[in-house]
Amino acid sequence: MAGNWLGLLSIGLFYMSVLGIGIWASRKSKREERKCTGNRSEVAMVGGRNLNIWVSIFTMSATWVGGGYILGNAEVVYDPTKGLVWALGPPAFAVNMIIGGLFFVKPIRSKNYVTLMDPFQEKYGNTVAAVLFIPALLADIFWIACILGALGGTVSVVLDISSSLAMGISASVAITYTLMGGLYSVAYTDVVQLGLMFFGLWLCVPFVLTSASSANFTVAAVTKLHQEPWVGKLQLEDSGRWVDDFLLIAVGGICYQAFYQRVLSMATDAQAKITCYAAAGICPLLGIPSILIGAAAASTNWNQTSYGSPSPYEEGQAGMILPIALQHLCPFYVSLVGIGALAASVMSSVDSALLSAASQIGRNIFKNIIYKRASEQMIIVVVKVSIVLCGIIASALAMTSRSIHLFWILSADIMYSVMTPQVTCTFFLSQWVNQYGACSGFALGILVRVLVGEPLMGLPDVLPLPWDRIQEDGHRYRLFPFRTVIMLLTIATILLVSRLAACLSKMRLRASDAETDTNLHSMAPIPTEVVEDERSEKEQPLFSEENSEA
Repeated sequence: MAGNWLGLLSIGLFYMSVLGIGIWASRKSKREERKCTGNRSEVAMVGGRNLNIWVSIFTMSATWVGGGYILGNAEVVYDPTKGLVWALGPPAFAVNMIIGGLFFVKPIRSKNYVTLMDPFQEKYGNTVAAVLFIPALLADIFWIACILGALGGTVSVVLDISSSLAMGISASVAITYTLMGGLYSVAYTDVVQLGLMFFGLWLCVPFVLTSASSANFTVAAVTKLHQEPWVGKLQLEDSGRWVDDFLLIAVGGICYQAFYQRVLSMATDAQAKITCYAAAGICPLLGIPSILIGAAAASTNWNQTSYGSPSPYEEGQAGMILPIALQHLCPFYVSLVGIGALAASVMSSVDSALLSAASQIGRNIFKNIIYKRASEQMIIVVVKVSIVLCGIIASALAMTSRSIHLFWILSADIMYSVMTPQVTCTFFLSQWVNQYGACSGFALGILVRVLVGEPLMGLPDVLPLPWDRIQEDGHRYRLFPFRTVIMLLTIATILLVSRLAACLSKMRLRASDAETDTNLHSMAPIPTEVVEDERSEKEQPLFSEENSEA
């Protein structure tokens, strides 16, 4: 019991320090707000576009390295049915950041956008953009639920307290400092959280590797000792699924507003690209400690530890192997540091997801659709209310399920299968797509993904695919890279339906006014400033002159 009180005190001190940094950053936000020429809401959402490059690098890295990433790496390496070869997070995150820096920085910064939904509203109009916002919002909420669930399970294992209590406290602290200072509070707290992650996890590694209960983990990498070698193996029949999972992480992550929020917070394109490339190196580095801990856990005779027999894998606790290893293979004070590192990784992602979802609700839904004459103060109020609501909903979801993997699958699948085609077409194929294609691709992507099924959600696997393996419980184990195929099929549908709609409209209207179908104006690149000026007399532009000069 004394150990639990000491652990609670340590976690409490950590939360108080993070909250203090958030309060300090909120004051800095108010000072920057007075100096910036942009709107107050832009200061909260993109930091006035003058965020320090070092802070930007840290907040980008800390956002991606969340609790799911840390726990997931250790789980996959420890799992005897998978192993290191399936630990795709570190290399996929690196590729994700490189792709973002090479191809997506310039398009999103080209017209001083504030959120990822801005180009959709400019391209397709408010109605279609509002529909496309739904999966983006759900993905952020599921992402938050996944991360909070990871923290709740971790703290409950080590400190023997309610996981719901741990999730509630963490969410409350993250919501509080995000409300105070917007992006500044999120970014500056991320700097401290990233440092604690790096120090805390690496501090635990030597203790875990040198535990008396652990065999030589290098020998266990290729030799069966207490379980299968932790390096794992990749069968030829599994290669399609491996590629699918890799692309899911490497490409799907480009569609999160949290990524663009940091890209847009920099003063120049060069700084934004440097931020991406630096994060591409930091993210894998922060994944190494959890991989090593997972490898040590796979090399451990758990019957010789205080955990006892059967092993965590046999008990169905592979997902919590990292906190279990910290608790039973490290001194208590070292495990506390490790838990602090995990708490830091969780909060650094939770605050980013909260702000990204709330920013789009405040700007793209409330300001651009519901109430176009909204003042800056009203927008900020809506953003703050949205932060609280999203946090409450995600916390409630996390408390209803113990499956961290479920929420991760929901978030990643939505972004990869549904949003990746839309982002790709809007940024790079805009002259060939229109509203009809965007809506058709959106509907088809969701329909096919539902038909493929998801056992974790209870969705039946109705649609048979090549290479399916029927399991003992009757479910299909998908070896076919169906997520990537759905993504490519959606892109093809958007292009084909857009072209077909344009051709039919020309045939039908050739003898009349060809300009009457307003939905087809988007079969051209995103409007230039000249076209914007021509339309200014007919409709209120989405982006004000003040925003374009921000």
